[in-house]
Amino acid sequence: MIGIIGNGSWATALAKMLTHNGHRIAWWMRSEPAIQHLLSTGHNPQYLTSVQFPPDQLVPTGDLNELVTACNTIIVCVPSAYIMDILDQLEEQVFKDKIIISAIKGILPGHHMLLNDYLVQFKGLDASRYVAITGPCHAEEVAQERLSYLTFSGLDRDCTGSAAALFATEFIRTTTNNDLWGAQYAAVLKNIYAVGAGIAHGLGYGDNFISVYITNCYRELFGFLQEQFNQVHPLTTQPDFHTSAYLGDLLVTCYSPHSRNRSFGNLIGKGYSVKAATTEMSMVAEGYYAVKGMQKIAGDLKVNMPIMQKIHTVLWQHQLPAAAFKHLEPLLS
Repeated sequence: MIGIIGNGSWATALAKMLTHNGHRIAWWMRSEPAIQHLLSTGHNPQYLTSVQFPPDQLVPTGDLNELVTACNTIIVCVPSAYIMDILDQLEEQVFKDKIIISAIKGILPGHHMLLNDYLVQFKGLDASRYVAITGPCHAEEVAQERLSYLTFSGLDRDCTGSAAALFATEFIRTTTNNDLWGAQYAAVLKNIYAVGAGIAHGLGYGDNFISVYITNCYRELFGFLQEQFNQVHPLTTQPDFHTSAYLGDLLVTCYSPHSRNRSFGNLIGKGYSVKAATTEMSMVAEGYYAVKGMQKIAGDLKVNMPIMQKIHTVLWQHQLPAAAFKHLEPLLS
């Protein structure tokens, strides 16, 4: 049995892929009413409500330790802002013999690190048993069974390939690579840049400016990945960063109306405060939390990232969006 921790839209989309392929899943949800609704109707009451789940393939539970004990493969799919609340409930060596598939696209708050580094350092995980999922792939299109693509990144080829095979369907194409750190950092950064794209849209910038903005975001992302690879990555051959897991995911997150990070940024650009924008959306925009951790990581690596810096000043240092983007304009080309 496969375990899923989290019950948001992306967790629900992943559950759809797995049950579509006939897998039985244990599904941890924080809300007891959501568990009872899923059991009685076969629908997640809050996210992707059109998706119908076969009841005989679901074991919903509110007991986190019960799920971890019962499942050898565990998918972690909660917003990074809340992941420490989950991890703090678990024993130190609980993941030692598990396969962890991460669908988190953020930085762990307070620790300023990716989930795999934290689990290896503090929870006894074997790094070769960790696989990360990246896009480009929106949950809403998975619910509609529109053709989508997922990339699975891990250090062990067999483990990564097995994880990818769990999710491959006629509407989900899967690929694999061994760029565990770079793929995850790209997924984090694209959320940050999508907030910026939304801010630009909210401020009234047009498609011409936003296309130039995204081009420069990719240049900045690419520069960070190269520096990160050169300084700390254990691989000897640099991965191909010009693929859908990097550029494609950035494009769809910056442009798509499904993108919560773009939507969040759009509200900020229109004059909403961070608190008001968060309340309006009733969803977590990973880019808001991630930019704080990525500032620390980029500083440690001594990588200059002026676009990310401007987004940070708007979200965390209360600079007016219009002023921040006016300063950003001459930096773009």
